[in-house]
Amino acid sequence: MTDYSTADFWEDAPSGLVIAHPDGRIIRVNATAARWLGYEANALCGMMFTDLLTVGGRILYETHFGPLLQVGGDLNGVTVDVVGADGNRKPMFLTANVKIDAAHKPELLRISVVDAADRRAYEVELLEARRLAVKEQRRVREFADTLRRALLPPVLSPPSGLEAADYYNAASVDDVGGDFYDLFPLTRTTWGFFLGDVSGKGVEAAVVTALTRYTLRAAAVFDDEPVEVLHNLNTVLSQELGGELNRFCTLIYGKLSRCDNGFDVHVASGGHPPPLLLYADGSAYYADTIGGQAVGMTNEPHFVACRFTLAPGDTLVLYTDGLTEASTGVGRERYDDEGALLRFAKAQSPTTASAIVDAVSGLLKGLGSGVQDDTAVLALGVPRRS
Repeated sequence: MTDYSTADFWEDAPSGLVIAHPDGRIIRVNATAARWLGYEANALCGMMFTDLLTVGGRILYETHFGPLLQVGGDLNGVTVDVVGADGNRKPMFLTANVKIDAAHKPELLRISVVDAADRRAYEVELLEARRLAVKEQRRVREFADTLRRALLPPVLSPPSGLEAADYYNAASVDDVGGDFYDLFPLTRTTWGFFLGDVSGKGVEAAVVTALTRYTLRAAAVFDDEPVEVLHNLNTVLSQELGGELNRFCTLIYGKLSRCDNGFDVHVASGGHPPPLLLYADGSAYYADTIGGQAVGMTNEPHFVACRFTLAPGDTLVLYTDGLTEASTGVGRERYDDEGALLRFAKAQSPTTASAIVDAVSGLLKGLGSGVQDDTAVLALGVPRRS
């Protein structure tokens, strides 16, 4: 008949077992503990349990673990180094509790020890993996920040008589979004500008962003019509990307020309949210650019164009959908689902380019974690005449 005796379980338990007096003097150990520590079965009897610990472990036991056990507490899940008969340190996982006598005083200490060598090795490997992960995350953030800055214009170049202000809010420090914008001279009397958003994130989106920016600058020099500029960009994207799915962008491209009362503006939209016009009289409207298709989605896209004038006190604001689609924290509601952006613009009008950009920056900060996509803002305004 198979022996299921208590004595057999005691001696060959999967963990080392120790019984000691309340002061820590060992009364009995099982065969498992003696074998792990390299002692004969009875050699540990009469020794102080603390004599098996390293100096650091002994101090920790005498100042923390021992007093805790003396008052009847439990010792749960402590890893210490135990010194074996050969003098080598062996990481052990300790648990202990106290047997209380009829007078409610400690009578015996029950201690179990488990070989923690594999656990210690795992912890070391885990710490090393964490160190490498932090290092890699730092490298990715530096790369993302460098790439993000490389895709934005270092300095806007507004003509005299026009104020320009910009803002870029990165939703994640670990990734590169596809938002972009620029303002640049075309001739002595005209300037080009654009703001857009490439689908997706990461390096692939950055490649499309760079291609889009430089193609727009080149196309703007050779064609006066903003719609034709977008068609030229569409042709280049189709050829370079080979019809890859989800490789497209939405954008507003426009041209500024001086006039007697400010600047004439001619813009074309490729499926982008309409620009905001904040007028000197305090009114605010969307520019009539709704209905265009994104650039790069089809070989024969439809783009929408409109014209207007920026007079003294007027401001044009372009933005990406990181703003309009930010979560408000109320169910699945997005910020501009009910026309909040236009109400916000009317509350700011009349304003200046720098003031509206500061206001939008504050709005984004107020939305907090609800802003889950990068947001770019470009504002152009004609200062009021003194």
